[in-house]
Amino acid sequence: MKRFFFLIVLGFTIQFSSAQNAWKVTADNIHPNNYYGVTVVNGVIGVVSSPEPMKVKDVVLNGTYDYYQRGRVSNILKSFNHLNMNLDVDGQRISRATIQNYTQELDMQSATLTTSFDVSSKAQVETQLLALRHLPYTSLIKVSITAKEDIKITPMSVIEAPVHLRDVRNYYSEIDRPHVLISLMTSVGLSPSGRLKVAASNSFLFEEEHGSEPRLIHEDWDYNMHLTKFHKNLQAGQTYTFAIAASTCSSEQYEDPHNEAERLSIYAKLEGTDRLMKRHRAAWDELWESNVTIEGEEELTRDIRFALYHLYSFARAGTAFSLSPMGLSGLGYNGHVFWDTELWMFPPLLMLHPEIARSLLDYRFERLEAAKQNAFAHGYKGAMFPWESAGDGYEDTPVWALTGPFEHHISGCIAWAHWKYFQVTQDRLWLQNKGYPVLKEIADFWCSRVDRNGTGRYDIINVVAADEWAENVDNNAFTNAVAILSLRYATQAAEQLGLQADPDWNLVADNIPVLTFEDGVTKEHATYEGEEIKQADVNLLAYPLRLITDNEQIRKDLEYYEPVMSPTGPAMGAGILSVLYNRLGEADRSAEVFQYSYKRNEVPPFGVIAETAGGTNPYFATGAGAMLQAVLAGFGGLEITDEGIQQVDSAIPASWKKITITGVGNDDKTFSVNPK
Repeated sequence: MKRFFFLIVLGFTIQFSSAQNAWKVTADNIHPNNYYGVTVVNGVIGVVSSPEPMKVKDVVLNGTYDYYQRGRVSNILKSFNHLNMNLDVDGQRISRATIQNYTQELDMQSATLTTSFDVSSKAQVETQLLALRHLPYTSLIKVSITAKEDIKITPMSVIEAPVHLRDVRNYYSEIDRPHVLISLMTSVGLSPSGRLKVAASNSFLFEEEHGSEPRLIHEDWDYNMHLTKFHKNLQAGQTYTFAIAASTCSSEQYEDPHNEAERLSIYAKLEGTDRLMKRHRAAWDELWESNVTIEGEEELTRDIRFALYHLYSFARAGTAFSLSPMGLSGLGYNGHVFWDTELWMFPPLLMLHPEIARSLLDYRFERLEAAKQNAFAHGYKGAMFPWESAGDGYEDTPVWALTGPFEHHISGCIAWAHWKYFQVTQDRLWLQNKGYPVLKEIADFWCSRVDRNGTGRYDIINVVAADEWAENVDNNAFTNAVAILSLRYATQAAEQLGLQADPDWNLVADNIPVLTFEDGVTKEHATYEGEEIKQADVNLLAYPLRLITDNEQIRKDLEYYEPVMSPTGPAMGAGILSVLYNRLGEADRSAEVFQYSYKRNEVPPFGVIAETAGGTNPYFATGAGAMLQAVLAGFGGLEITDEGIQQVDSAIPASWKKITITGVGNDDKTFSVNPK
């Protein structure tokens, strides 16, 4: 039987030497032509690092979409790059070619990216980049320049417009108040269609111990870029420190983003660098109360935290923003929302931070009417959620992709996630006001979606399977399974609220078939004959759906489908197989497949993970979600049940001393597993 083989070929190394480094990811072998940046994010603003000194690659604004680039569909918006800088030392502009010892290090504990380099024999420069967790629209870059000899420095704060923003206007103003002069550099533009206004503003922050603030000089260079600079003479051995606070938002969030961006930058300016960083770190300390540690395996602990860091960064409580497969690391998949959210990324967040997980569900609830309209347009009742969702909740899949009109299992995934949230939180008020309305409409959709061909034959025909290489097939195992669960969960939700459930829900659930081969192996779809599959499908019925619970059946399906799962498919399937091997008592095999689930997808220089081995579209947050499910539900044995999060029997490899998971669920429980 063919099995996954564990082969990792990495053209880079990640520095790792001590337990302290379980919090740090260091890149010191940086090649601009083979560089995949790490993202500092606060759930709203995503700032992607650059191989160029004092630059950032992209600034991505969550929840803001317009029509441009790929596929005649909306794309998440890049905002102004309001954190770029230039630096002249003795009149010479620094660049990648003129600096030495260039390193970057992400401290995950404080969500801070530190970059350092030398400017020949003249200076040493260090920058710290933060997307402030407590201020969702504001970022900070702190700069320290240490003179090795007497020098003159000219730092410049630059705001640049991405090419897709139009009618860009640049502004500069100074607000004179007693004891402080507030400088504001601002840019405002329109999104590609002109539907949205986008604004960014920033201000220098100077430290009092340096004495009077330097005189600022504003320069307009062209329509799409302007800068503010100052000159400073430094003596040998002197360190000069300053910061830039930068805010960005759009008319998606504020009716007047121009003024709001400036207000937020003024607020940050008057808070001061130390207070901003202190509050940011306090917010991250609270997030990290939910954490995973594997004793004796510091490097593995770091890898797990790297995945947690990204999910914690990409999402935020209280926003009703959801998660794209690539999070806020760029424009991958147009920033759209797929099943990746509910089935892959939602479970780890639900286990560790239910308040963040709720925002992902709020995103769906706010688009329920659009899903009902989508069902109506396709001749169905209830709510049919789109395969690709963006700003308004209508279908946003490119028309050439059949997934848009046919990959209907996403509605079942959404229903599944809503019920899981209730199981963890037992929040009946939420269930009444938000959860049940979604569950009811999805149940009604499935009742209208099936073809009623007799007892046990309420068929769901003509779908794209979870294995997306299977297009326009009948009775796909995963689609049918989530339909069954959707209907049962809607009935359970009605009972919880003392409501009368539609009896048709249980009738339909009892008659949707899950097909099998003659030998009892679950059949992926009606015409499946053993061909290679893109990603997990049947095996998802055992975990996370738990529709199949018999170990003999689980093993039979696992042995059949693992050999036909494509090695070029997306990363997340291996995480599921790791969970299943663990629950079958094969801890070492589970650990082997777990490593395979993400290590082969790491790209330089930080080891951010791509969607596929050899891929170039990081960061693949879906894969991180699957990898974390292998940790939490596999090795950790966490299971979401009607009694909340409980721990089932699990195992860890003999080489691991102990796995400890803290801050689980609403009551912040701690779970641990020791070797057997």
